[in-house]
Amino acid sequence: MDTATGTADIRPFRVDIPQADLDDLRERLSRTRLPQPAPSDDWASGTPVSYLRDAVAQWRDGFDWRGAEARLNEHPHFTTEIDGQTIHFVHVTSPHPGATPLLLAHTYPGSFVDYLDVIGPLVDPVAHGGRAEDAFDVVIPDAPGFGFSQPVVEAGWTTARVATAYDTLMRRLGYDSYGVHGSDNGAMVARELGLLNPAGFLGLHVLQLFSFPSGDPAEFERLEPQDYAGLEHMQWFQSVGGYNTMNASRPQTIAAGLSDSPVGLLAYSELFNSFGNGTSLVSLDAILTEVSVAWFANAAAGMSRAYRENALAEDEPWVSDARTGVAVFADDFQTIRVFAERDNSNIVHWSRFEQGGHYAALEVPAVLAGDIRAFFAAA
Repeated sequence: MDTATGTADIRPFRVDIPQADLDDLRERLSRTRLPQPAPSDDWASGTPVSYLRDAVAQWRDGFDWRGAEARLNEHPHFTTEIDGQTIHFVHVTSPHPGATPLLLAHTYPGSFVDYLDVIGPLVDPVAHGGRAEDAFDVVIPDAPGFGFSQPVVEAGWTTARVATAYDTLMRRLGYDSYGVHGSDNGAMVARELGLLNPAGFLGLHVLQLFSFPSGDPAEFERLEPQDYAGLEHMQWFQSVGGYNTMNASRPQTIAAGLSDSPVGLLAYSELFNSFGNGTSLVSLDAILTEVSVAWFANAAAGMSRAYRENALAEDEPWVSDARTGVAVFADDFQTIRVFAERDNSNIVHWSRFEQGGHYAALEVPAVLAGDIRAFFAAA
């Protein structure tokens, strides 16, 4: 299928935000009323006022959306309809023959923007000091409810349904074999693809496998010292993850504020900066690009409702037999191998990195690209 010329199934798309929308955003930012700061004004109780004050000033007066927009449009964008839902995606083919098809599944509160910095190293490894045989064609969709895959037209878009739609997308693009990488929400979609295990599936490479203690004492007997640090990280994230509960229970309530206030949306996107307890390496410009896409697409409601869809699902736990690789970054959720291997029987690749975190594609893209190459080269 020729996606360059467009068909009834796949249509070219361009990010082109009307100037009136930019003017409206700037006017709203100019009328920002910040909350009273907490006594410590740090990340302990949420997004600090000092961070917001500086970030809003940059967004209003220093951030170049048109420059960011031009960068987004350096790559080919498309939309297609799958299962009644418009899906937006980026599709970049490699200049090297025989490239491996790879779907990249994004985070919350991210979008296709997560992967801008890994496209080059993955698609053209030779230009980045690698080998032509390690090249990929990359497909980067916005999940329903995120980015430009808006609006969400019906309920029921669980991670399992998203995975099925992504398989349809890859087949529609002409790929009969492919792999997937994901982080956060994208890691859960990737595991669902592993459970689906469609014909030609090459495996999943993820930053997290969300496996937790079952209560069996024998599991704890097998833990290593670094695993206990992982348990502490889980407890820390549970203590700051109130957005999980809000999104899963009252998504439309929080969406009212996030859809009307760009500063509210910025503050609620605190994970870009605060995940790992202040260790994030994501630049402010990258954060503002991500939040701007969510703002212009009016994605807050869809992003929040995605949590509720999964909370309402009554799926039985299943063991994944798909070929699986895990990259654990120091300042991210620490996947504990004992628990992960209980739920995933075919983990063949495990790596640890001392720099980077939950948004590794935005923080250390070259490192992440290298680990993705290593996993799929061994397939």
